[in-house]
Order: sequence, then C-alpha cells, then structure tokens
Amino acid sequence: MIKFFLMVNKQGQTRLSRYYEHVEINKRTMLEAEIIKNCLSRSKDQCSFIEYKDFKLVYRQYAALFVVVGINETENEMAVYELIHNFVEVLDKYFSRV
Repeated sequence: MIKFFLMVNKQGQTRLSRYYEHVEINKRTMLEAEIIKNCLSRSKDQCSFIEYKDFKLVYRQYAALFVVVGINETENEMAVYELIHNFVEVLDKYFSRV
C-alpha cells in the first residue's frame, strides 16, 4: 500500500506531497526532511529502494526533480518504480517539457 507521494527538487524543497495515511503536520515536516536528506545523499550508482523505519522508500530522479513514494513492506518495489515513471510520462505529455 502506498503511504505517501512526494516530489522534491535538488535544493530539498517539497513541490508536491500527498499522504494516504493521517500524519500530523509537524511530523510531516520532520519526515520529509529526513527522507529528502536520505534520497539526495545517495549516488546514481546506488539502488533506488531504501528501507526506512517501518516502510520502504522508492525514488526516481528526473533532472532536478526527485519523485519519492513511501510504501509498506508487502508492496512490490519494481511496480512502484514503474508507476513513478508512468506518472512522469503523463505529466510530460500533459504539460509538455516536465
């Protein structure tokens, strides 16, 4: 199950966030800061799946934009990885030049 969906730029600013479970605002800020720090610090050679606390992070980088999805342990990481790619393709077609 998907817990949240984030779009973040390279400066660490959240551009879009959607939570599918209730998380308090102050906890969201701390959670996003930790997640962004973990994803931005990784090199391109490292895997795009991260074990983080009680869930997994699946992220993908497109130029200066990171798309991060938090999922539970039972979700398929590769399916979510492809979901991210399809989402970005749809945005690119709709808005042209995402």
